[in-house]
Amino acid sequence: MSKIKNLLVSQPAPSIIEKSPFFELTQKYNLTVDYIPFIRVEGVSAKEFRAQKVGILEHTAIIFSNRTTIDHFFRICEESRVTVPDTMKYLCYTEAVALYLQKYIVYRKRKISFADGTFTGFMDLILKHKAEKLLLTLSEPHKPEIPQTLEKLKIKFDRAVLARTVSADLSGIDFLKYQMVVLYSPSEVKALVEQFGTSGTKFPHIATFGDGTTRKAIEKGLNVSVMAPTVAAPSMARALEIFIGDHNAGRATQAVELQDDRQARQAEEFVRIHQIKELRRAKAAKKPTPKV
Repeated sequence: MSKIKNLLVSQPAPSIIEKSPFFELTQKYNLTVDYIPFIRVEGVSAKEFRAQKVGILEHTAIIFSNRTTIDHFFRICEESRVTVPDTMKYLCYTEAVALYLQKYIVYRKRKISFADGTFTGFMDLILKHKAEKLLLTLSEPHKPEIPQTLEKLKIKFDRAVLARTVSADLSGIDFLKYQMVVLYSPSEVKALVEQFGTSGTKFPHIATFGDGTTRKAIEKGLNVSVMAPTVAAPSMARALEIFIGDHNAGRATQAVELQDDRQARQAEEFVRIHQIKELRRAKAAKKPTPKV
């Protein structure tokens, strides 16, 4: 069993290596980490956006789940000569996404709301603003749970695809020199499989971040040894530290097994609970007022 000495991370290299989450790991285990992006994001053109027949100014609130769609939303606005009014509201998946809006707008003067980074929290936030004319910004591919849940809740919204993810050319990579490949999105799994097949012998160990990435990798036949985040390993760096420590010391490790789709389950549960609440409200409204 060869020790893990070389890691390939499917992300751009950090501008300051010493601030990378993997820096301490490289020092502790004498590892070499190479950073090579597996995918790139391309924004749709103004012409492609117009073909979607979405009127930005017809909406009163924009839904953002990530920073990429923020960049391309304001790019489209600029290219289309659309001036977003000061009254526009912004509903964001996390505080970090909300703060990113400062790149384009004066944060304090806008009506910006953000959730806690959970699917349930995000849906609750959108429900509070269901009276608004909502525009859901998306990139392709995207997780279907958000639009599907909004449809099941009968919330009126329009969707706009602002960017798409495409595979990078990986033909120049010598994968045999790496003992582990770290993947962060289903699109990166897709790029790897499309260009190199699904033979686990080519990639002795795969580390994946997030349920969707892990599910995609296992479904494609890759040997997933590490998954993050978990209770024991809330970050990829911590997950790798645990695995590499055990593996390089010769201790037995177990492959990651396919679990239930957690976000899909959360979406179903959220809709079920909301429907029960609505039913109770309807029953309460029908009760006759007691005579005094």
